[in-house]
Amino acid sequence: MKRYALYYAPPPGTWAETAARWLGRDAVSGEARMQPHLALAGLTASARRYGFHATLKAPFRLAEGSSEEDLLAAVEVFAAGIAPFSVEGLRVAVLDGFLALVPSGDASALDTFAAQVVVRFERFRAPLAAEDRARRRPEQLSERQRALLDTYGYPWVMEEFRFHMTLTDRLTPEQSARLQPLAEADFTPVLPRPFVLGALSVFAEDTEGLFTEIHRARLG
Repeated sequence: MKRYALYYAPPPGTWAETAARWLGRDAVSGEARMQPHLALAGLTASARRYGFHATLKAPFRLAEGSSEEDLLAAVEVFAAGIAPFSVEGLRVAVLDGFLALVPSGDASALDTFAAQVVVRFERFRAPLAAEDRARRRPEQLSERQRALLDTYGYPWVMEEFRFHMTLTDRLTPEQSARLQPLAEADFTPVLPRPFVLGALSVFAEDTEGLFTEIHRARLG
């Protein structure tokens, strides 16, 4: 595997299957899915590659001396010590030009959990290579975001974190206006209320650049 990431991904069920069909790929089995709307085919390529998820610790290469087995064992220990928790729910929204599922109501519990994941598993992350840092376009980040990038390998953590589950690649306003009603019609009936976060997933990137869930650790 090239890189690993720590994500939230929904458990097997109607919501997970709806998302797999929407993106055109199941991130657990790796199998392709027939997308429900023709307009999605060219507007979900990047989201399909990463699989349906919410990023907690962004993709990283393993630090020297760490193995996949070490990472999975540490995830199990961490998850066992955290109780499942819930927020009001999720809704479809436009976030920085992307369609995504975002929390409804108070999201502070999600923010706290994500920060714990980032810090706890930092020892498994190899330092960013110069080309990887350059891809984050540090010149376009704020001073604080650059500091987070250099500390944690990703600028959108801690107070910059926003829990979201990406549904599309970046869209034009016209594309957003066309796809958002479709997303709301597909997802609103299957989204859990409350939304309970009860597991932490490990995804891995293969040599083709596709991310697949390789491990799911139940909280508590």
